[in-house]
Amino acid sequence: MGIEREIKLALPPEQADAADRFFTGLSRAPGRDVPLTNLYFDTPSLALARAKIALRLRKTPDGWLQTLKAAGTAQGGLHSRHEWETPVSNEALDFDALAAACDDDAALAALRAAQAELAERFRTSFVRRLWRLVFDGARIEAAIDRGEVTATVSGEARREALSEIELELLSGDERALHALTSALSAEVPGLAPENVNKAQRGYRLCAP
Repeated sequence: MGIEREIKLALPPEQADAADRFFTGLSRAPGRDVPLTNLYFDTPSLALARAKIALRLRKTPDGWLQTLKAAGTAQGGLHSRHEWETPVSNEALDFDALAAACDDDAALAALRAAQAELAERFRTSFVRRLWRLVFDGARIEAAIDRGEVTATVSGEARREALSEIELELLSGDERALHALTSALSAEVPGLAPENVNKAQRGYRLCAP
């Protein structure tokens, strides 16, 4: 089990270049672009959402990953939550691998109860521009995500644009995340804490 700690910031699209310059200057290297597609699964009645867990299958340039995320907290843009991630061989969930990795009995019980009815409910497709930074003694992964969330509900295609920054603490003191956020906000106007994650955006699109 890992605990993911990251700050999410809503990024005005017109400020994406300014954010890029900030991270490139700080790391002294250009960002690396990674195209990502994430498929989110739930039952028709959204049983996983009610259990406050999210199940995702991610396509990366290196292959497929499945991730189970449990309930967490979000305040002032800082997100903390438990997650379990395992590689899979293709575009298919592997419940045995998830069960072996996950040590949360409640999350596993909810997953097993929903398993027979699970299907893709929405997806996110975006390009993630990545930098690895050392800031105030902490190792931080900075990312600019730009793309969209899509869902089909009763034959209706629904879309929402994505433009955000994620600052994930890889190691070190959490205070470094806040210090980096302050430095970034001083250089890039219009940033705002984003307490709604990508999965929550997708579930909003699925609402009647």
